[in-house]
Amino acid sequence: MTLEIKIPNIAEAIVEVVVAKWLKRDGETVKRDEPICEIETDKASQELYAEADGTLQTIAKEGETVPVGATIAKINIQKEPTPQIMETKSEIREIKLTNMGAESVTEAVVGAWLKQDGDFIKLDEPICELETDKAAQELPAEVAGILRIVAEAGKTLQVGELLCRIEVGTSAPAGKVETLPTPTPEVKTETKTDSTPSYAQGHPSPAASKILAEKGVEAKDVTGSGKDGRITKEDAQNVQKATPHTETKTEAKVEISAPAIIIGGREQRRVRMTQMRKTISRRLVAVKNETAMLTTFNEVNMKPIMEMRKKYKEEFQTAHGVGLGFMSFFTRASALALQKFPEVNAMIDGGTSEIVYNDFVDISVAVSAPKGLVVPVLRNVEAMGFADIEKGIINLATKAKNNALSIEDMQGGTFTITNGGIFGSMMSTPIINAPQSAILGMHNIVERPMAVNGQVVILPMMYVALSYDHRIIDGREAVGFLVTIKKYLEEPERMLFGI
Repeated sequence: MTLEIKIPNIAEAIVEVVVAKWLKRDGETVKRDEPICEIETDKASQELYAEADGTLQTIAKEGETVPVGATIAKINIQKEPTPQIMETKSEIREIKLTNMGAESVTEAVVGAWLKQDGDFIKLDEPICELETDKAAQELPAEVAGILRIVAEAGKTLQVGELLCRIEVGTSAPAGKVETLPTPTPEVKTETKTDSTPSYAQGHPSPAASKILAEKGVEAKDVTGSGKDGRITKEDAQNVQKATPHTETKTEAKVEISAPAIIIGGREQRRVRMTQMRKTISRRLVAVKNETAMLTTFNEVNMKPIMEMRKKYKEEFQTAHGVGLGFMSFFTRASALALQKFPEVNAMIDGGTSEIVYNDFVDISVAVSAPKGLVVPVLRNVEAMGFADIEKGIINLATKAKNNALSIEDMQGGTFTITNGGIFGSMMSTPIINAPQSAILGMHNIVERPMAVNGQVVILPMMYVALSYDHRIIDGREAVGFLVTIKKYLEEPERMLFGI
């Protein structure tokens, strides 16, 4: 058996790497997780590790530039023992639900099984999706073997409960050849097809969802080959990218064969609400019902920031390797203002009825992810400069886009910033992200006539909104906080001197 070693997708902006040095020679025996070579990008260097035990066969030469996804080596794995011998030495590994590194997680929903019962799975291969009230993530196989599913898709499990079993050391081909011809599985499959569609049917995995979005293809137009019609990564890769020519043909067929569909259909479809969406819904309603939420508004002249960005953006990019965006100005201004108005950075402990004041500033940044809006946390912003803030936001946004946010990334936060302006929102009243006490809303920039020194001047203006809990923050502090933000943004040099 031969295993290909490919260049992984290290970061979204990286498309190629240089094979700097082979740490193991061609033909040399390597062990799993042993470093075999060093690769370099324009940002950093790192080691690649062997994914299995075997004999290394190098393909790419030292100093060669290869694209992401290219095969640079192969590992020839020794043949496994015969199925008869393996069966006598096989063991059963029970896979139980863990807290996924967060003490606050006590339960999770089995979103969908990415592998079918009886499938042979490899080590670290994703076998199912787990959804908690904070995030969704894939569960990798702890060992290689035959999968035996215990908890069905859609079931809620407590931490410690059994998810599945893996028959360790069972051969893949022999098991499948013997079980496929038997009539019993075929009858079960037909029965499932005739029954009500399951949650997994037509639902893409996170990796498949990303690929379909890049190709501009909707999930309903793809037939899934996974368990219960699940759309796998391979299905998404095999789909052709949507083209205008194809759409024209489709419309022509609709007009000829079924003109009634053009008038309008009456179909409905039901999709199970994810655990994350349920929790978001519950918390948003709770915030409206349990807090004395109020919103105050102001407007900001964005011209000074726009001119400063225009003047220094190229030097900033060269010096720090990241662009200079609006979010770093708002985040830095918020951190300084929060230190001046500690009530806005505080929260109420409902269990003790005490006010908790935070001497640090952890800002939650609202980011749009494939499965909905998430708010990962940028920590200790009070100690960050503009470059650190930009790098931190880019890191969190990349994780959100790739469904790679961990529960630790989502926990905590003393204040939230949300930017509805990227979607074209002119004004809104954002809802507090409990248990925090305030949230700042940014909006789109619109040129408007403004009176300046008795003259009408066209300026790029933005409305800003601060929603706050009136139980802990008085109107004076809320308005003062927003006015301070306005001053920092209209006179950005104030942020340099902290005045």
